[in-house]
Amino acid sequence: MPTKITMPKLGESVVEGTINKWLVQEGDKVQQYDPILEITTDKVDAEIPCSTSGTILKLLVSEGDTVKVGVLLGWIGEPNEVIDTQSNDNLQTSNLTKTVDHPSTTKSTPQETYISPVVKKMIAENNLDITQIKGTGQDGRITKKDVQTFVNAKSHSAAIEPSSLELSMTPMRKTIAQHMVQSKHTSAHVTTVFEVDMTNIVVHRKTNHTSYADNDIKLTYTAYFLYACALALSSHKIINSMIVDDKILIKDDINIGFAVSLGEDGLIVPVIRETDKKTLAKLAHELNDLATRARSHQLQPDEVQHGTFTITNHGVFGSVVATAIINQPQCAILGIGAIQKRVVVIEDIMEIRPMVYISLTFDHRIIDGAYADEFLKKVKTELEQWT
Repeated sequence: MPTKITMPKLGESVVEGTINKWLVQEGDKVQQYDPILEITTDKVDAEIPCSTSGTILKLLVSEGDTVKVGVLLGWIGEPNEVIDTQSNDNLQTSNLTKTVDHPSTTKSTPQETYISPVVKKMIAENNLDITQIKGTGQDGRITKKDVQTFVNAKSHSAAIEPSSLELSMTPMRKTIAQHMVQSKHTSAHVTTVFEVDMTNIVVHRKTNHTSYADNDIKLTYTAYFLYACALALSSHKIINSMIVDDKILIKDDINIGFAVSLGEDGLIVPVIRETDKKTLAKLAHELNDLATRARSHQLQPDEVQHGTFTITNHGVFGSVVATAIINQPQCAILGIGAIQKRVVVIEDIMEIRPMVYISLTFDHRIIDGAYADEFLKKVKTELEQWT
């Protein structure tokens, strides 16, 4: 019996995704877990594996189309098997931008062979000469980033004011925008800020950095914040919650996500499951593995789901204080500023210490300021008393 290929759910709040690239064509034989397509959302650029072995019988959605979760994308089965065409009824205008019955047989000119519909649209909207754009993708394929780089270079050489550019937003950037606006409209955002003395953390990291590296583990400051937040969430369980049908649902598992910048492409939030049950070394290892694969678009859909709390280390770019937006449907997000040496007063004596501002943006519908401050004080204490 033929098996459906459907748009997977790539996160709790994700309702649609864009077909970035088909990695197979009709008639191709595939094995279970072979990657068959690339999908883009606000949370991840992911290669989707095949759920079963067989032959690609039909592809129903074209590259560049944005479709809702659960929409039928194609069929896989044995050669010459009959497809249930009645199941194709979900491919309607409300579910996707456009459809092509035989995307794998669509004829293209030599210049168009390696260009997706999204890239074609960007080239057309910016009135660009395709022959002047250098493709850096596989087999010389022109990517979205190639077009953006070309437009930026062209604008600098022509001394065009940035406000005159009309570059199309990528599907990921559009979804990020929608997600952020929806979050601000949903939660009552409030931010509280604490200052933390990082002396003990700096000493511990300096002492253990080499031994961790000998075991192929990069010990970063973010790992310490993951550990401290997990402990704080264990004793302040209401922050590890979300609102469902006007009720506060406290999650049993503590799964902390961390924001990873993809540069101009946006950002994604990989999730470390059961963060509270892992050692600092384990957290550092998973942190680096997920971040590395996130930047190379190799995360699996399940690795950006089920988060219950999020941290964003904006300090890596030099930012001191920031007010983050809550990652729906979570209750709060922790912001980490740059660690800087500052003069502080310790028992009436001025000393130079490595200090950092940490902020907690929380949903005032779920908790009040006093509870948020208690949580952030717990994080501060765990970091300052590190041994």
